[in-house]
Amino acid sequence: MKIAIIGSGAAGSVFAGYLRKGGADDITLVDLYKAHMDKVAAKGLILRNPDGEFHLTGFKTAYSAENIGVMDIVILMVKATQTDSAMEGAKNCIGPDTVVATLQNGLGNDENVKKFVPASRIIFGAGNMGTELPEPGVCVAKPAKGNNMFIGPAEKSAVTDAAGAYLEKCFAAGGLEPKYFDDVRPYVWRKATSNSGFNTVCAVLRLKIREVYDDPYGVALVWQIWHEAADVAEAMGIPGIWEYMQTEMLNVVNNLGDYYPSMAQDMLMHRRQTEVTCLTGAISDYGKKVGVPTPTCDVLTQVVEAQQDTYALQYVKQ
Repeated sequence: MKIAIIGSGAAGSVFAGYLRKGGADDITLVDLYKAHMDKVAAKGLILRNPDGEFHLTGFKTAYSAENIGVMDIVILMVKATQTDSAMEGAKNCIGPDTVVATLQNGLGNDENVKKFVPASRIIFGAGNMGTELPEPGVCVAKPAKGNNMFIGPAEKSAVTDAAGAYLEKCFAAGGLEPKYFDDVRPYVWRKATSNSGFNTVCAVLRLKIREVYDDPYGVALVWQIWHEAADVAEAMGIPGIWEYMQTEMLNVVNNLGDYYPSMAQDMLMHRRQTEVTCLTGAISDYGKKVGVPTPTCDVLTQVVEAQQDTYALQYVKQ
């Protein structure tokens, strides 16, 4: 199948690397990061993961999706705040049978994509792993143990099942432990809940995951976010999130403890817009819809929004 990955930064490049390693032979990476696209086009992609370092070649690259041709699968990997503009830019590569797979962080991404393509051609899910792009042409994956890639259809159909089966096969052959679920919502909520806790708290406290875990006030904030997310999910008919999070804490700390999660990277290293609106912000929004209070998510979302609105004014020690 012909695959385009729209948003081939750290996570998009990692996913591309696993797919290529697993036998997907027609992958186009699309990203505005010119140096990265040029390096991959000229010399291939280096994927570093716990199994070693892999030099993968054969990718096509582009700075936009306007002229790459119609794809069988379009994997959307831009930040959730960029979904609308990315889908507008990708419309020429989305044909009547193209499946759009949103593997973006957070909650509500499938709903956003439904504004552009029908639910019967949408897959959604996420990878359970840390990712980095330390330099052009080089990506780093830190996958969790166990099921670390989960996908499923927004609406079950022949085309979503075919695309899902292909992605599952290639990710598995590439070294991940993927699963295509008929109802992927519990797994998306597990991942988004986990991310919402450590992403938001690490960003606000300017700490790595293990440093937050070691601080009693920091880890208490993570647990409060997780409890609110679990209550909201329960009210939406998605049970079991709180029970899952009891085992998730040590898994995250042991696998990713020395890692700044993506929101912390955005705020501390790059001073750019974060994905808070689809993490704690989304939990707050869903909570309002189902009548569940989310005070910790409400406040921390506002803190992150205020910080990212005022980067230029913030004190920096000289």
